[in-house]
Amino acid sequence: MVSFDPFSILVSVLVVLFLLNVFSNRKKNLYHNFPPGPKPWPFIGNIPYMIMKKQKPHKTLQELGETYGPVYCFQSGSEKTVVLCGYEAVKDALINHADDFSERPIIHIMEELEHGHGIIFAHGENWKVMRRFTIATLRDFGMGKKVIENKINEESESLIQIFESFKGKPFDNLLLMNSAVANIIVSILLGHRLDYKDPTFLRLMRLINENIKLFASPMIVLYNAWPSLMNWIPGPHKTVFKNAMELKKYFRDTFMKYKEDVDINDQRNLIDAFLVRQKEEKPSPTTYFHNDNLLTLMNSLFRAGMETTSTTLRWGFLLMMKYPEIQKKVQNEIDNVIGSAQPSMEHRKQMPYTDAVIHEMQRFGNIVPTGIPHATNRDVTFRGYFLPKGTQVIPLLSSVLQDKAYFEKPLEFYPEHFLDSKGNFVKKDAFLPFSAGRRSCAGETLAKMELFIFFTRLMQKFTFKGPPGVELDLSPNSGFTMSPLMQEVCVEPRN
Repeated sequence: MVSFDPFSILVSVLVVLFLLNVFSNRKKNLYHNFPPGPKPWPFIGNIPYMIMKKQKPHKTLQELGETYGPVYCFQSGSEKTVVLCGYEAVKDALINHADDFSERPIIHIMEELEHGHGIIFAHGENWKVMRRFTIATLRDFGMGKKVIENKINEESESLIQIFESFKGKPFDNLLLMNSAVANIIVSILLGHRLDYKDPTFLRLMRLINENIKLFASPMIVLYNAWPSLMNWIPGPHKTVFKNAMELKKYFRDTFMKYKEDVDINDQRNLIDAFLVRQKEEKPSPTTYFHNDNLLTLMNSLFRAGMETTSTTLRWGFLLMMKYPEIQKKVQNEIDNVIGSAQPSMEHRKQMPYTDAVIHEMQRFGNIVPTGIPHATNRDVTFRGYFLPKGTQVIPLLSSVLQDKAYFEKPLEFYPEHFLDSKGNFVKKDAFLPFSAGRRSCAGETLAKMELFIFFTRLMQKFTFKGPPGVELDLSPNSGFTMSPLMQEVCVEPRN
């Protein structure tokens, strides 16, 4: 039988209380002169505030910015996050203090999925090496060059044939746009395109679309706050892991096949380029060109290369259906400048209205409203506040793309945001759909080419209309990215 000494119990309790007090004081000292924010609840932070608002998280964060200023604190569980609102604050951090804000925070679900590998959620030197390799290899395989223009035009022709097969009847363009855009990055990753009806290709895209939607679930927020607890609870996070494992298996099986016959003198695609570097790299404790990095890099490039651009195009076609007078102006400019020829990036300079419409599609679509979180890589004093090393920072891109100081009608689709009084195209500093600084989108050049050529080629061939009697809805879907609601489209051949 175990006996309890009251004196020993008292001493133990006092020691625990002393340690808790010391830890609490240390935390308070760590966060001295921290940005202001809503008062957190014990243990759960400000999570209830987000849930009770019953609106998309970026809207709640923007509203809090109006109360607490352009730099404020939001707490999820015990994790303190700094939110930056408006162009000036975001630019100050990501551009003026680019090095200080160039890290990624520890986001538990992404650490579980990617373990710091790849490029998007990688850390430190691993991220730098993978980013340099990715940008250089994308350029080697055509990013920003005529060869990719030709591939996009070829893919547009495949899309045109399928669109024509519907003969004006309503259809859902989600997987079709996913497939067309994905095939551009697939051609770089694998060296060839995939058929739109390929069941494996369709399965990969459905897995990615499902995970993007599930990432907006409150259960994911709870998982990031208390991963150890949530591992024991069923929910959407379990589906995310299951889907991710299936995607990983496909990419692992794919690059293992390429590994069997890689030729240093005949590098067919990005996988070959990586495997060649893997052979050249001397084995050391700091090796970067290992299979886990390749696996995560392939997954990330496929996911990012497909989703954001295809979603922007879907927004664009929906907006053309909603505003036929804008669609007509775009088509007139296409007819005058391009005629029946294939679109080229050289045409963009002569097409200010179409260029403005594409920019406004990206701004209004607001695809990644919260941006991808950053973290401080050292102790930083920023705008008078002290941010310890490792502080999670959300550059709220929706607050930049809707900054009233830069956009006259921030909540409306208004191409004139990017035109002067004479109809010339005007750049806007606050146009940051690809983010900014060290962690800006590595595929920005490729995405711009895809948006211009896919959009102009399809607008050259078709007039987009809504199904008869259907009211078009510009409300966004729920998910990590902001996509249009599922709505069928009709296309009418122009000639």
